[in-house]
Amino acid sequence: MASEEIFKVIFHNQGKVYEVFAREVYQSDMYGFITIEQITFSERDSVVVDPGEEKLKAEFDSVKRCYIPMHSIIRIDEVEKQGVSKITNADSKVMQFPGAIYTSGSDVDKA
Repeated sequence: MASEEIFKVIFHNQGKVYEVFAREVYQSDMYGFITIEQITFSERDSVVVDPGEEKLKAEFDSVKRCYIPMHSIIRIDEVEKQGVSKITNADSKVMQFPGAIYTSGSDVDKA
């Protein structure tokens, strides 16, 4: 039986770095966005609950599809097995690309 693809997506969101696992990741029809579908969370048999993962699970509970701006993506990896999703503080060494990188045709004409 072939295993399903699992992607680890790391991205910036409001001063935090999110690390989530999803079954579908692709370029969106909306220009400049990456689409993430089927966000998955680890199924733990133990009594220990990770509060960070529970917060993410609650945040993405009713989300069918998530659109992440391309310039917010840090990394996308295809992984063999799912890890623990988490939110961490943004490290000062890794910065989000500044400002809007997509301009309209009228801005280009002025240059």
